[in-house]
Amino acid sequence: MSAFDVDQVVSALRRVRGEWRDAQKRSREPAGREFPSRESLAAVVAQLKGALFPMRLGPSDLRHDGEDFYVAHTLDAALHTLLEQARLELHYVARHAPRTAADIDAQARQAVHDFGAALPGIRRLLDSDVIAAYHGDPAAHSVDEVLLCYPGVLAMIFHRLAHQLYRLQLPLLARIVAELAHAETGIDIHPGARIGSGLFIDHGTGVVIGETAVIGERVRIYQAVTLDAKRFPTDAHGVLQKGLPRHPVVEDEVVIYAGATILGRVTIGRGAVIGGNVWLTEDVPAGASVTQAGVRNSASATAAALAR
Repeated sequence: MSAFDVDQVVSALRRVRGEWRDAQKRSREPAGREFPSRESLAAVVAQLKGALFPMRLGPSDLRHDGEDFYVAHTLDAALHTLLEQARLELHYVARHAPRTAADIDAQARQAVHDFGAALPGIRRLLDSDVIAAYHGDPAAHSVDEVLLCYPGVLAMIFHRLAHQLYRLQLPLLARIVAELAHAETGIDIHPGARIGSGLFIDHGTGVVIGETAVIGERVRIYQAVTLDAKRFPTDAHGVLQKGLPRHPVVEDEVVIYAGATILGRVTIGRGAVIGGNVWLTEDVPAGASVTQAGVRNSASATAAALAR
């Protein structure tokens, strides 16, 4: 008998799993794995990073004359693994809306085909992010340094891939990829967020960007910035309403400094500058500059007007 009563613990864990599956109306004896694998998706993203940037994020012994062979082999392996994970997600969804295995397989194959076809466009967007980081940071000595070292650029590689999966109706795969980025960089971008070209996330730790946020082109965001919801509407039964636009819209060429918090479906106009540690729940016009002092002065003026 084990000194740690392993058999007893195993039996107890089996009972707990059974209770959970009963409560969730799931089979106590699933035929096989029911959910996508975080580890498999981490491997897929690692392969895709190499396929997108073979000479910088690929194997250290890769030569230019072997680039296409490496990219073809790596991409084929990544997409086949992604296909398996897509099937798992779609079968998982089909628990509540039964479909034939043939329909699920066809949808998974089409989604992965479209994902692969989108990779050249994703590479172009990532090139714009790398250039934005290089030009936006005087400490950057080369675009290669930016790609290899900057967590904001790494987070955008994950996000551009995750967002494409989100658009292809694979939200669980997309969310897993986004959370891999969150764990690695400290930057939390929901895969639903729509982000234009040339985003520079400087330093990056603690940045939060919500599901329905819309960010324009050539935007710069510093660490600990939050673009989130102000409130969560519920229906008549008190159930959260999902999918409603509830996060900020940030137009082109906006700069948001460290620690700023912007909540709700507000619009930050083109070229506006949001100072550090500002708390915003209202629209900001194009070209405006908002600082803590400006917000305090505005609040004081409002209070004075109300007192008169």
